[in-house]
Amino acid sequence: MNAPDTPWRAAAGAAEALVAWPLIRDLVAFDTTSRDSNLALLDHVRRHLDGFGIASSYTYDDERRKANLWATLPARDGNATHGGVVLSGHTDVVPVDGQPWDTDPFAATPVGDRVHGRGVADMKSFCATALAFVPEFLRRGLARPVHFALSYDEEVGCIGVRRLIADVVAQGIRPMGCIVGEPTGMQLVLAHKGKHSWRCRVRGHEAHSALTPRGVNAVQIACEIVAYIARRARAFRDAGARDEDYDVPYTTAHVGVIRGGTALNIVPRDCHFDFELRHLPLDDPDAFLRDVEAFAQRFLPEMRSVSPQASIAFERLSVLPGMDTQDGSGIAALAHACTGHAGAGKVSFGTEAALFHGAGIATVICGPGHIEQAHQPNEWVSVEQLARCESFMRGLADRVCTG
Repeated sequence: MNAPDTPWRAAAGAAEALVAWPLIRDLVAFDTTSRDSNLALLDHVRRHLDGFGIASSYTYDDERRKANLWATLPARDGNATHGGVVLSGHTDVVPVDGQPWDTDPFAATPVGDRVHGRGVADMKSFCATALAFVPEFLRRGLARPVHFALSYDEEVGCIGVRRLIADVVAQGIRPMGCIVGEPTGMQLVLAHKGKHSWRCRVRGHEAHSALTPRGVNAVQIACEIVAYIARRARAFRDAGARDEDYDVPYTTAHVGVIRGGTALNIVPRDCHFDFELRHLPLDDPDAFLRDVEAFAQRFLPEMRSVSPQASIAFERLSVLPGMDTQDGSGIAALAHACTGHAGAGKVSFGTEAALFHGAGIATVICGPGHIEQAHQPNEWVSVEQLARCESFMRGLADRVCTG
C-alpha cells in the first residue's frame, strides 16, 4: 500500500494527473444550483456506473425534478446489504448570482496548484473521486459492499437525503458506517453542531411617510428583533458554553435574509427575515426561539393600537440535529486508517451525517478542501487536497477489498 502522503506529493500542481480529474470536470460542468434540477448530473453518473455493470436507483422529489441516487458495489460473496460502507455526498451547489468570478464557475479550471469552480470544495470533488475508484474496487474484489449515496437539496436543509435514508432503512440495508465527504481538509471529523432556522414575518400598516404615526413600520420593528438576536449572539460568544474542539467554540446566531418595504415615502406594511442558530449540545434552540418570541411580543400592544390586524409570526424553516460519533466506532477506526492520522475534530457547519447517524448508521465526515473556500466567488480546492482524497480511497480499497 502507498504511504498516505506519497500520491499527493507526486501529483501536486497537476490536476490532469489525478485519477478523478475527468469526473471532477464533468460534475462541475452541471449547474446544479439548489433551485434547479440535478437529474442531468445523476444521469451522467448512472451512465458511468452502467459502464461497470452497476445498477443504480433514484428517489425523486414530489415534482420529479430532482432525485437522490443510490448504488451498491456488492461483496464478492454476493452480500449487498450488511456491513458495508456508504460514501455520501450532495449534488447541489449554492448560487453564483452576483459573485465576481475570474473563471467560469461551471468549469473546473486549474489555476496554479488549485482548481476553481462551483462545487469543487463543496462537494463534487469528493463525489467524483469516490466514483472514479469504482473500477479499482471491482478489480480488487470487495470483502464487504460499498454504497454510493448522492443527494439533492443539502444546501437548503438536507432535504433529499431524508428520503434516501428512509428508502435504505426500508430495504433492510444495514451498513457498518458512512463517510460524508464535506470539506474538512481530509481530516477526520466526528461531530458537528445542530442547526435550526426560522422566518419571522412582521405585518404592520401602510401610511404616507409624512404621516408616520398613522402607520406601523414593519421594517423598523423587524430591525428591533434582529438587533435583539445580535445581542443574544454576542452573549453566546462572551458568556455562553464553550467547546474548544469546535472551529467556532460557542453557539452562534445569525440573520441572513431580510426583505421589506416598497418605496421610501410609504410606511412599510410587511417585512420578513430569516435567522438561524448553530448550537452546541447543551444550548436549547427551542428556548432561544421562545426568548426571541417573547421579546417580539413587547411590540404588539403599540402596533395594534394603530392597526388591530398588525402581527408578528414565526415559522420554522429547517431542523438539522447535531452529530457526535464515538472515536472508537468501527467507521471512525476505518477512516483513521485511511487518513493515516490519529486526530479527529469537530466542525460548526451541518451535514447529512447527522441524519445517517440518527438512522443508526455510524457516520464520520472527511473530504477534500476547506469550508472557508466554499460558497465563495472563485471557490477552489488545492490539487494536494484532491490527491489526498485519492490516497484515502486507495486506503479504503486496501481495507474493504480482498485483493
